[in-house]
Amino acid sequence: MSDPALRQVGAALCGQAALLAVLTAAPGLGPWGWTVGALYALSAVGLLVAAMRRHRRWPLGPADLVTLTRIVLIGGVTALVVDGGPAWALVTLAVPALALDLVDGLVARRTGTASAFGARFDMEADAFLILVLSVRVASFLGPWVLVIGAMRYLFGVASWAAPWLRGPLPPSRARKAVAAAQGIVLTAVASGALPGPVSIGVVAVAAAALSWSFGRDVVGLWRERSHRTVPVGRS
Repeated sequence: MSDPALRQVGAALCGQAALLAVLTAAPGLGPWGWTVGALYALSAVGLLVAAMRRHRRWPLGPADLVTLTRIVLIGGVTALVVDGGPAWALVTLAVPALALDLVDGLVARRTGTASAFGARFDMEADAFLILVLSVRVASFLGPWVLVIGAMRYLFGVASWAAPWLRGPLPPSRARKAVAAAQGIVLTAVASGALPGPVSIGVVAVAAAALSWSFGRDVVGLWRERSHRTVPVGRS
């Protein structure tokens, strides 16, 4: 790896440590939150470095750096969820993490740096944030909410047994809208601002929409399986 790439990764680790320190001072992050937050940061950076080496992507581009910022914020959300931290702190980190999801794509297009690496990096950040938020919401609405967070990973596991699921999918605004709605809905419910029955209703609708989206993609991949030559995956 080049020196600029090492500085980028090092800055992310320092940023994560600083954020955990702030969370300790303000909402009072406990040892469990610190431990999981630190393990998350080390794991995320390790996976990122491996992907950078595999794709020969160093240093990271401008859009990738936006996603890396999201990774740090998601680390804070993860620590708060594990520690049972206050809703206001969780929302304070989750909202910009969701908002930056719009920024990285815009930056990639404006700078001409869009890539398969960047798209996958962004997708994995989205998936993990949704998983963590679903854990938080499941703590008071019930384990059925975990279906939302687990669906992306279940799809990935299924693709190991059925390689045709790794085929390319056409761009879809509906898919992107449904995916974006999951984080928004889960954050709104996690904030505690919605009455119980409303929370259950909106999460159920979000889960149904996500099931429809994945189901539509599975059907499309099944129909096109015999014409596929290069596996790419869901994005």
